[in-house]
Parts: sequence; structure tokens; C-alpha cells
Amino acid sequence: MKRFILISFAAFTLTANIFAANYIRVNQMGYLSDDFKAAVMLLDHKQPVYSAANYKNYLIVNVNTGKSVLADSVAITDAWEPFEMSLRIYFSSVTEEGEYFIWAQGTLSPHFRISDNAYAGANEAPLVYMRQQRCGYNPSLKATCHQHDGRLVLASERDGEKVDVTGGWHDASDYLQYLTTSANAVYQMLFAYEMCPEVWADRYDARGDAGANGIPDILDEARWGLEWMLKMNPEPDLFLNQIADDRDHKYAGVPAGDNVDYGWGVGQERPVYPCSAKPYGLFKNKNESTGLASSVGKFCSSFAIGSRIFGKIDPAFASLLAERAANAYTVAKANPGACQTAPCTQPYYYEEDNWVDDMELAAAEMHSVTADIAYIKDAVDYGRQEPVTPWMGADSAYHYQWYPFINLGHFRLASRNDEFVGNMRTGLQRVIDRAGNNAFRNGIPFVWCSNNFTVAFVTQAMLYRELTGDRRFIEYETAARDWLFGVNPWGKCMIIDLPKDGDTPSDPHSPIHNVGKYPITGGLVDGPVYTSIYNSLLGIHLRNADRYEHFQNSRVVYHDDYCDYSTNEPTMDGTASTTYFLGRLASAAKRTAK
Repeated sequence: MKRFILISFAAFTLTANIFAANYIRVNQMGYLSDDFKAAVMLLDHKQPVYSAANYKNYLIVNVNTGKSVLADSVAITDAWEPFEMSLRIYFSSVTEEGEYFIWAQGTLSPHFRISDNAYAGANEAPLVYMRQQRCGYNPSLKATCHQHDGRLVLASERDGEKVDVTGGWHDASDYLQYLTTSANAVYQMLFAYEMCPEVWADRYDARGDAGANGIPDILDEARWGLEWMLKMNPEPDLFLNQIADDRDHKYAGVPAGDNVDYGWGVGQERPVYPCSAKPYGLFKNKNESTGLASSVGKFCSSFAIGSRIFGKIDPAFASLLAERAANAYTVAKANPGACQTAPCTQPYYYEEDNWVDDMELAAAEMHSVTADIAYIKDAVDYGRQEPVTPWMGADSAYHYQWYPFINLGHFRLASRNDEFVGNMRTGLQRVIDRAGNNAFRNGIPFVWCSNNFTVAFVTQAMLYRELTGDRRFIEYETAARDWLFGVNPWGKCMIIDLPKDGDTPSDPHSPIHNVGKYPITGGLVDGPVYTSIYNSLLGIHLRNADRYEHFQNSRVVYHDDYCDYSTNEPTMDGTASTTYFLGRLASAAKRTAK
């Protein structure tokens, strides 16, 4: 039986001041009533935990009633530098809806909610950011940009030829555009809709302007990407991979004012790079491409799922997508290997070097469109070549080396083949093994875009649990989710303005925000990186004092600072990847309402 105790708020204030150097991290979005619930406490000095004299000091307090209940348990974990001691505080038994805080060792946590409505509407936030990232007509900025895109480069005899590739999304806070990340964003949003269609609102039209059009906004956004992808595949044997390059970085302002001259006039055409099976780059820096399958396979899977979902909404559009998917599959299968993005004046590019995951998903989606069992055979063959996404359990990776960060082809096959259920389970276990006994139960490698890896882990864990009913990974699933909403060393929520009253990035690396003064709600920032990565990147620095200095360590850093593009830059594909798990969490409110 729970033991309730009435606590004096004056006593809380007094003891909190005594132990001001200790910190409790909670999920600032909140917890569902039936969640596995845990918080993390960081202590500057070691203190006794389990003695009878102080176990009563771990209390979960209802703000409205003043009543409190003892935590279910408290566990000592490996210390997280620079703190002397770290604890996990468990309280899953607290299920009554309300506003709470934790009192532990004389320290107060931020307030948090327990409610099945905790994530209601949160799934719409990523779409706000996606609309702001639109290239061409931008409904958030009420302006148009890059109307002259573009001219082919590194295209042999077709160099300099004009192609119409206006549209799509800017990749991040610069204005480059990549097929790789855009196709994944399209797939992620369509997948999120397919898995929980009931949670998506219709408040905007196809252009992204306010006003319902009878189609869920997530499908409007995915279609915006699909229509651009069709332009990026203008001919059966021509697949385009990238618009613009790092010369773009000469301009830092809102996109409509982009004045970079790529050789065809100020603010005129930008270069358009075709997919290439061989290494390329305009200047001394070259990528290490080996084939077309990674990029063209992404064309296929996004076209295929789009043809299925839009079949009842726009049959003609769906038919075109199915036709393009079939052609893309043929081309991709004939050209195995990875197609990387193009570096230019700087040595940075997306270093994707796996591709069988893209072909596995493409084949699985082609089967869903055609019912041809030969595609399932292909999917299984490709899937067996990479049973586990290689970053899972790894300490490091090159930039986007293993991309996408989740192999949804495994999930597509798992419902018919237990081998792929096992593959999903093995990947999760490898990340968990790497986490060991750290306080945050985090086994993610802190490479560039570590938050994207975290979202991938959450997604795979949720899909595995829902597919199998196996809850063995539930603590690590919720710990990764909670990490994104403040249960991390910095107490930082990693999605801008989510929650509105949370500690979210206030100085993100975004010219739209910094120069244009526009809010960028919903964007997932890159997240913490190894200190060694931060120290090695060109042109990186802080423009303000680091308010998280006390929480940095020799291994991992995060800065809420405009000039730290390694940890505080929102990305379009990372943001799109949050739509599934936020949609699934939002569905709890829908279930409760029924």
C-alpha cells in the first residue's frame, strides 16, 4: 500500500537551498499513466542512499494536493562526470493524473505531468518545422526562394543544362538540399501516418498555408517532398542527388535573400549534382561513392509507400509514383553500392557507405505495391547482408556513415519472418550492452547528430515491443525518449519549443531564427557530441558564455549556442524522424478519449 505524507513547501525550499549543487532530471513533456517512469539525480558529492534514515527522502509529490508517495526504488548507477554520484529514481507505481515534482536528498525537480494527454498534439510540432524548411514557396516566411534551380554539374556532356528542381526542403540551417535526407524524411512521415493515421490534424492546405483541405497535414508535407523527388528523377535513367554545395555558407540570412553566385549570377541558378556511382566533387575534395543503390533505392521506397497511401486520395498521382518506383528499383538493383553527397570547398559530406538496407526496404515496399513474392525474396537476401544496422553497439561512426539510422526494412519483414524480429532485438541489445550501468541508460554513440540515433533507437524499441509484446527493453526505450525531453546531463529538451514551458534550445544554429527572428518550433537539434569531435570541427566556437559549463565533461558536450553547429543545429530529416514516435505517444490521448 502506498504511504502518503503531507510535506511543507517551506521545508522544501529550505532543504533545496542546502543541496543546490544536486540536480534531478525529469521528462519535461511528462509521463503517460502506464509508463515505465524514472528520473535521474546527479550529485556533486557522494551521499548515502539506502539507509533507513534517508530512504524517506525520495518522494513523488502531487503539486495540487500536497500529498506524496515514496519512490518505488532508488538505484546507484555509474557516476557521470563531473558528478561524484548518479542515481535513478523509479516511480512507475504513480499513475494518478496530475502535476508532480520529486523531492530527493533535499533537492527539487522541475514540475512534470503524469497524464495520457501529455503528448497530445506534440506530433504536429515537427510539421511546423518542416513547413518552415520548404524551398520554393515557404508558407512560414510568406516568401519564395531559389526559383531558378538549377543547372547540372559533373554530368559529362550535359554540364550546365538547366533543370527544374524547385521545391523540396532545405536540409538544415544552410540551404543545401539532398535526395538522401529528403527521401528518408518523406518515408518517415508516410510511415508515421500509416502506423497511426487517427492522430494527424488537418489545419493547413497543400501549400502549407492555414486552412484545412480535407487531407491530413502530414500527407500534405510528404507530398511536397514526393513532388520534388519526381523533379529529381526527370528521366528514367537520370536521378539527381543534391542541389547547391558548401559555397552556400557565404550567405547567412533568410532563404529569400540568398545571394550566392555559383557562376551564373547573384542569386541565380544553383548547381544540381546527379547521382554518381563513382567518387566526385567539383574541387579538390571528393566523396567515396561506390554505386547508386543507396540513393536510388530511397527513391524507390518513398515512391512505393507514397503510391500505396495516396491510392485512395489521388489515384493518378499514386499510379505515377508506382511507375517511378518500379523503374527506380530496376536501376538501383543494377547499380549496387553507396552514392554519397558532394563535398566542395570543405571536406564535409554525408559519408553513407551502406546500401543493402535501402534495397531491403525498397524490395519490401515493392512487394506491398505489386504483391510479387519475388520482391520478398530480394528483401530477405538484402536484409541478411546487414542483419544489424552497424552503428548499433558501435562507439563511433563517420558522418551519416550508416544511414538511415533505422532499418525499417527489418520491421517490414519481421511480421512474416522471425529472423528479422531477432535482428531487431539484437540491434537493441547491442545498444543496451554499450549503455552499461550509466544513469541515463544511454548507449548511443555521441557522434554528429546523436539525437537522430536516439530517435532511431526509440522507434525501433517501440516497434519491436508492439510487434512482439516483449517488454524487456522498456526501461531503455523510455530512457531514450526521456533523454530527448530533459533526462540528460544538461536538463535540456532537444526539440525546439517542445514542451512550450520546457528548457528547449533558445539559441539554435539557424539564420532564420538568428537573423530573421522567426520561431523555429518543432526542430530536433543535432544533440551532444564527443568533445573530441567538437574540438576538431572547422570554424566552431561559442559566442556567449556557456550556461551548461558545469555539466560538460571531458568526453561529451552540448551547447545551446548559435555558433555551435555541431550540437545545436536543427535538421530536417532528424525532425521528420520524430513523427512516428510522437504520433504513437499522442495516440494515447486518442485511446483514452474513446
